Amino acid sequence: MAQIVPKYKAPGVDFCGVDTYYYIVRSDAGCYMRSTNFNKGAELDVFSLHNSCRGGDHYLAHEDDLFYIIKEEHYRRVSNMNEDTGAVVYRLHHNCQGGDHYLSAFGHFYIIFQNRGVYRRVLNMNTDEDAVEYTLHPNCRDGLYYWGTKENFYFVKPYDKWGAQYFRCTDLHQSSEAVTYSFDADVVNFLPGGLGITHGISFGRWEALKTISNDSNTPITWNKKITKKVGYTKKRMSSVESNWKIHMSASYQPGLLTELAAKYQFSLSAEYGGKSVNTLQEDWSEVTETEESISLTLQPQEKVYVWQYQLGLGQESVLFCRSMKFTNDSRPPTEIPLPPSKPMM
Repeated sequence: MAQIVPKYKAPGVDFCGVDTYYYIVRSDAGCYMRSTNFNKGAELDVFSLHNSCRGGDHYLAHEDDLFYIIKEEHYRRVSNMNEDTGAVVYRLHHNCQGGDHYLSAFGHFYIIFQNRGVYRRVLNMNTDEDAVEYTLHPNCRDGLYYWGTKENFYFVKPYDKWGAQYFRCTDLHQSSEAVTYSFDADVVNFLPGGLGITHGISFGRWEALKTISNDSNTPITWNKKITKKVGYTKKRMSSVESNWKIHMSASYQPGLLTELAAKYQFSLSAEYGGKSVNTLQEDWSEVTETEESISLTLQPQEKVYVWQYQLGLGQESVLFCRSMKFTNDSRPPTEIPLPPSKPMM
């Protein structure tokens, strides 16, 4: 079953929020999404992430419209993650280090220590001012990602039979005024593992291109060309971005973010709807038909089956790989011709 990849397995991915906007940061893709409503998929704008703002362990936004990027024992405060405006770097107080999630709400900063089931509330992460610790309500302990706004806390719930959802409350200790919302599909597509949810889990299979037979009683030489598809269904998959307003650099080519998402999806383990393969060396240009010359000597009554490896989502092939295989067996080969992806953290 496909599901959203949790924060501890998705470095550089995080949520944050201010008064009227919610953000999803994809540092791994060098960008972030801004929206006024994740449930309705409203005003989905995608911006490039400034180089100095990439590679953060955690991202959060405060009600003063400032963004905080935490890296190890320090944090960088900026007024714009696209331009790195007004950047200042501070050291995290030692009591504020090592959190699993960081967020801001109600004028304070919150550090969640998920394994301990507690959160620390401070007025200043550099000085640990006015620090208080509370236990997390049982309903608020299993979030995949957390963020806050001026008057609410939010977290992404583990994927279940109701799909991709997020939870809102006004108190993480008491789970007060709790409401659950579903994510719009256009938002899910931007999440790590999202393509597996909206398009179906990944598959990899050998598809039969041709069967070559020698029905005679003497050996024959078969010299012909085989037509096959090679590449990525870029035009069709790029429709994922149709409801996103993309504000990237002038060199940005439509469909690039979806391509990165597809590569990421195939690299995931089956637990998250992936195939655990590295596809970076494959041809990711628009799919085209090519001809390949084949020369075979077939023995009397011999059959040769020609196969091509394909990757897809749900029921549709997305990436037509270069790999071909010739067998005498009508059953598809079982080996995977692509290198394994690196295991997630």
